[in-house]
Amino acid sequence: MPLRSLARGAALNLAARLAAVLLGLAILVTVARLGPAVQGAFALFVAVEAALLTLFSGLGLLLAREVSHREAPPAPLLAALLRAALGLGLAAAAGLLAVSAWAEAAPYRHLWLLALAAPFLLLVPTASGLWLGQGRMGPLNVPQVAAPALVLALLLSAGAVWPSAGAAPTVLAVLAAWVLGKALVGIGTGWAARHDAGPAAPQPGVLRDRWRFVATIGATNLVSLLNYRATLFLLERHGGLAETGVYSVAVQVAELLWLLSSAVTVSAYHRIGAPDAQQAAWTTLRAVQVNLLATLLAAPLLYAGAAFALPAVLGPDYAGAVLPLALLLPGIAGYAAASSLSAYYTNHRGRPQWSAGIAGLSLALTLAIAAWSIPRHGAAGAALATSLAYGVAIVVALALFLRDTKLPWTALFGGRGAPQSGPA
Repeated sequence: MPLRSLARGAALNLAARLAAVLLGLAILVTVARLGPAVQGAFALFVAVEAALLTLFSGLGLLLAREVSHREAPPAPLLAALLRAALGLGLAAAAGLLAVSAWAEAAPYRHLWLLALAAPFLLLVPTASGLWLGQGRMGPLNVPQVAAPALVLALLLSAGAVWPSAGAAPTVLAVLAAWVLGKALVGIGTGWAARHDAGPAAPQPGVLRDRWRFVATIGATNLVSLLNYRATLFLLERHGGLAETGVYSVAVQVAELLWLLSSAVTVSAYHRIGAPDAQQAAWTTLRAVQVNLLATLLAAPLLYAGAAFALPAVLGPDYAGAVLPLALLLPGIAGYAAASSLSAYYTNHRGRPQWSAGIAGLSLALTLAIAAWSIPRHGAAGAALATSLAYGVAIVVALALFLRDTKLPWTALFGGRGAPQSGPA
């Protein structure tokens, strides 16, 4: 796939992602200025929500894979998977209610809010599989922009800052606005996908032969998420909500680099899943090259801007996020290649366990290093552990991809030798 064609295909997705990120930054500023403790509680709550969505993300990727691989009408499969999402959401809600009843500390005692919305939250990643498989960037990106826009509107309508409220009411208000906005977008996304695909009865037994694929995807992505967020929970246990809040800001800013890599990967996803092995390999390679080049060039600019803006915009409490940010950026820039490699393993090769292995390696390294570094260096130690683990894991992931496609290492640097043969 030509580099220019890939860049053009990513443009619309990048614009939508940029809008979503700008809205996300507005939410970050609104919440972070309430204080590091509130920001820390919010970051942990959102991490729990992300774990819920990630655990069942295989439904949407199954839909995307089936749509990109076959010509059959997608409506029956979509209807069946949306029904499955609602059922799994209800089951997850029961677990969240139990945790909320047992927990005493914020944000865990507020998980009942997440339980009320859980079935609707799962509709977005499931329904979006329809448009991902079709390669339609427009409808795919609407919920990604609508959700933060609605959350921000709800926060502002309730009052962007609650100066006279206690910490608990402020945390509860922020979390309620987040959950309500996401749930409403979930309902709208599910309806839009059904309307787009057309009316159809749910396909019977859709998960009977595919549940292993869905479960493996969910487990893989959950391990990946823990790879990204485990240090937040470890730091909260060691340093408390305030230090976690400061560190979470560094993480969120550093992960802006993945705006670029995600845009490229999503736009190329259906081409990466092409049955032709050589086309899939070269599309993945081009996506990896674009991702690494873009993030490595953007990282110094991001650091320079954030080093000034974080204490100036969020307040002096967040000056402590600058050092963790500097330590995070090298690893996060290198790990930008992971999204395209994961799409290759999952969508083309149908082996999501390869992605799970890479994410598991990174998580194991993160936990091992963090066990030493966080007690000694706090947030900086968490950042160092994350960055080192990402660096090792992405080298292993690239080696696995090159071995599978029989491409030489020089191909990463622009070599044009074709694969010796397609993947087995």
